[in-house]
Amino acid sequence: MICMNIALTVKEERDIEKVKDLLCKAMRLSKTESGCQRFDVYHSQSEPNLFTLVEHWDSQESLDAHRQAEAYTTIYKPQVIPLVERVGHPATLLE
Repeated sequence: MICMNIALTVKEERDIEKVKDLLCKAMRLSKTESGCQRFDVYHSQSEPNLFTLVEHWDSQESLDAHRQAEAYTTIYKPQVIPLVERVGHPATLLE
């Protein structure tokens, strides 16, 4: 399993609602993709410009396919990435 935790900080306050809406659309699409076990978007209550994505993928192949799919190529990469600072944290799920 591939686990990704991604912190997104919106650069401009005026873009927070736009990013929120885009991330919700991307999340709904991503959850339907093959190999997606989990795709959650969190919006910080204490820092309004901070979002966290938590993704679990069956395999590297599933994650690679996600990066070629609609949510990533039409929403996340072209519309969200320009509005945020992004820090990705690949992680291992402890059991």
